[in-house]
Amino acid sequence: MLSPKMEAALNNQINAEYYSSYLYLSMAAYFDSINLPGFANWMRIQNQEEMLHTMKFFDFVSERNGRVKLAAIDGPETEWESPLAAFEATLAHEQHVTALINKLVDLALAESDHATNNFLQWFVAEQVEEEATADGILQQLRLMKDAPGGLFMMDRELGQRVFTPPADA
Repeated sequence: MLSPKMEAALNNQINAEYYSSYLYLSMAAYFDSINLPGFANWMRIQNQEEMLHTMKFFDFVSERNGRVKLAAIDGPETEWESPLAAFEATLAHEQHVTALINKLVDLALAESDHATNNFLQWFVAEQVEEEATADGILQQLRLMKDAPGGLFMMDRELGQRVFTPPADA
């Protein structure tokens, strides 16, 4: 059973995960608008991953006899100065999500809610991967600067990404 404080915090995280999904879909639209379909594909896959995260939280709250309470989702940005700026925003957003997950872990530990702490460990590991992936793409964009050939090659590479749900999803 979830405490009211933990239930509220998890509901806030559900909203944050929906926002993440919405943000990445907005980035996909941005990349489509500047004719970078591979980058757009990468962001669409991010959107799918965030929806999976949302549903993991949604299902967990329900399984713990909590009540999911959906709230309005803030509108995300819709324009970025460049692909580099979009990935700087991506990394900053993932770092923000990591901080949110860490606060949930802190709350679970403070409340001796071992089931929630155990559940959250998947997200702790996931955020390490999310930040590393975003940072890797960002570093490549910084290295290529404004080289159109590099951007074209990267667009083709990012277009190869496919959504593969984790085995434990």
